[in-house]
Amino acid sequence: MKSGLRLKKSALSLSVAALLLAQVAAVDSALADTAAAGVGEVSLVLGKAYLESADNSRELIRAGTRISVSDRIMTEANGHVHIRFDDEALVSVRPDSLLEIERYDYNAASPEQSSIKLNLVEGVTRAISGKGAHAARERFRLNTPIAAIGVRGTDFVVSATDVSVRALVREGAIVVAPFSSDCLASNFGPCVVNAVELTQESLQVVQMDGRTPLPRLVPATDERGPLSREEVEVEVADAPGKAEDKAVGTDVYLESVTSRKVALVASNAVLPPVTPPAPLPPALLPPVTTAADFTPGTALVAAEVASDQLVWGRYANLDGQGIGERLSTTYELASVGRDITVGDNVYGLFRTENGTKRIAPDLGVVSFGLSSAQAFYHSGSGVVAMQVNGGNLKIDFNESSFATDLGLSHSSTGKVDFSAAGRIYDGGYFYSNTDTQKMHGAISLDGAEAGYFFEKQLLDGSVQGLTLWDKQ
Repeated sequence: MKSGLRLKKSALSLSVAALLLAQVAAVDSALADTAAAGVGEVSLVLGKAYLESADNSRELIRAGTRISVSDRIMTEANGHVHIRFDDEALVSVRPDSLLEIERYDYNAASPEQSSIKLNLVEGVTRAISGKGAHAARERFRLNTPIAAIGVRGTDFVVSATDVSVRALVREGAIVVAPFSSDCLASNFGPCVVNAVELTQESLQVVQMDGRTPLPRLVPATDERGPLSREEVEVEVADAPGKAEDKAVGTDVYLESVTSRKVALVASNAVLPPVTPPAPLPPALLPPVTTAADFTPGTALVAAEVASDQLVWGRYANLDGQGIGERLSTTYELASVGRDITVGDNVYGLFRTENGTKRIAPDLGVVSFGLSSAQAFYHSGSGVVAMQVNGGNLKIDFNESSFATDLGLSHSSTGKVDFSAAGRIYDGGYFYSNTDTQKMHGAISLDGAEAGYFFEKQLLDGSVQGLTLWDKQ
């Protein structure tokens, strides 16, 4: 009897195993069918461009060419390609560019389960998020040779080489971070460590290169070239069959990779003329007035920062608006003997380092006192300095965590409280980002100093500021 029972159990186990294998085979077959069918289609080709498939075969790209995972789109000096993906995402590949479709798992039934990864090996691309990226923002990634880019549901342009990356946001927001042990190319979504967020309202571009190993924001007012809003673009073909013979880069057009334009171009319709936008206004910088004892109105000099391990430096010239700026100094002065850690707007936090970027061990729990700070209220009527009434910063190095709060006030806002908490990462960096506020900072390697930038959205404006802290 027991022997018969064991045989029945074995038969049942084999049946279950066979069923599971059949289900796995069905899933693999479905994925294979999806891969064979492709994940997108070329809607426009101008000049010469090639498609290199996973089997290393190469073909000339034409309108209607299906794009699959692992395909590489290569454009020549006169080549330009528009791709419409199955989730309605739109991607423009500019001349002299190489874009790889590393992964595109769009789940139409459950878009939040989608996974998308593009790899811009070189050149320039513009991407408008589709249903997959909008629903699964933490599963979208565009990699460049030196940095990862995540999105918040967006339209953005990226220019990349082996040693540099620049990005501009037209709508939404992106998060740019350099590759590291905390930000691997194999991962998905935005990275947190050393990250900079860029929104469409900032009138800036993200820049990163060999001279600035961490991403920073620079004014976009004088931006020209592949990221500019007036771009050297392609001429729309007037009739079928002429597009491939058109030379790119001879006329100036404002590209708008939207669903409407792609549809018009695909049907060879004549596009309405585009009026170039007016030049962007200069980036809005804080006024020189100060309202707290933390920021006296005298400029920093070399002697004052010589012994400081953390110093805020300015990337941009304040053009006379920064007379009395107390908390930051020039990029040249701040970078003497120091390396950049984090930054935002026109500021970067520079730190004295020893080549290891390792925080001293056994620091335990450290309380910091606010040594200097500045805060400004930005609204539709202008920018005013706020009173900084004090604050606290406590770092638990044992648990790799931090907590901070600041008290701010102004007659236009009343009392404003800023508080944040989060994790301390390797290298002494700490961050906290929510829908209404963000902050990022760094600690000196000996744990004696700290500093962070903060921003908080209010109902009718925002508060931004810098802080420096000393160990108590």
